[in-house]
Amino acid sequence: MEIQLFFKKCKELQRELDKKLEMIDSTHSEDRIGACEKSLMEIDTAIRLIKSMVARLEFSSVADEIYFFKELKPLFISRFIYYSNLLAIEAAKPNAGQVSLKEYYNCELQLIKDFYQQHIDFYEYYRRKAAFLDQKYFVRNQFDLKTKLQSGLYNYDEKFATSHDHLVAQILANDLLEKYLLQSISQTEGYIFEKVTDRSPLNWSASKSGLVELLYALHQTCCFNGGNIEFSEVIRFTEKSLNVNLGNFYKTLHEIKSRKINRTKFLQLLNDNLNQFFADCDQ
Repeated sequence: MEIQLFFKKCKELQRELDKKLEMIDSTHSEDRIGACEKSLMEIDTAIRLIKSMVARLEFSSVADEIYFFKELKPLFISRFIYYSNLLAIEAAKPNAGQVSLKEYYNCELQLIKDFYQQHIDFYEYYRRKAAFLDQKYFVRNQFDLKTKLQSGLYNYDEKFATSHDHLVAQILANDLLEKYLLQSISQTEGYIFEKVTDRSPLNWSASKSGLVELLYALHQTCCFNGGNIEFSEVIRFTEKSLNVNLGNFYKTLHEIKSRKINRTKFLQLLNDNLNQFFADCDQ
């Protein structure tokens, strides 16, 4: 099979799969467990089809192989991981009131945070769209034993796996799962994410890192709910209120903490501008 035709088929298969998953979600909105099971069956079918095509395919270049394992394959595997985790969460969800339910969802969020901390180096590599290690990470049988490898590496099909494509899929799945968990937490607290049409008139127009810096300073000063709230909840509510996507804010926080000079440069800018305004008023 010609490589560009293969890529085209993968993208078409992804679009078809997304439509099927949306249909399942809309027709099984009251049966989350059943929806997850049906979704997993559809995803499994798609992955098996791609795997069979890869078994008969010779990548024409290293760049093409990297593109498939870094960009295309994780789109399918991430959906499988997401719905598998969602099924496990829904099946074990306690029926013991909103307080217990919120604690349950927060524990699941903590697992995502722990995963991020365990793989922070690769998170930064992937989120920055770096490529200098791609030949080690996303080419089959090219893993480097000096890099951090998953313990189950040798359980993978060597013809359909590289050392790090599964990590990319896990990152994408965690993004989806985090959004679901935060929405579930918000519903237990009595407020629900607004509809897309009910947009706030305010838009954040400064830097995203500046907003994360400001929110974290307020959070650390216990300005929200007396400090009895997860920072991730503050982030998501702010995103909705100011029509901004702050992405991986844990990574942004790490970058702020890693600054060599003036860690709190946005707070300093606010302080300088306010003092200048007061000074101008006094003249």
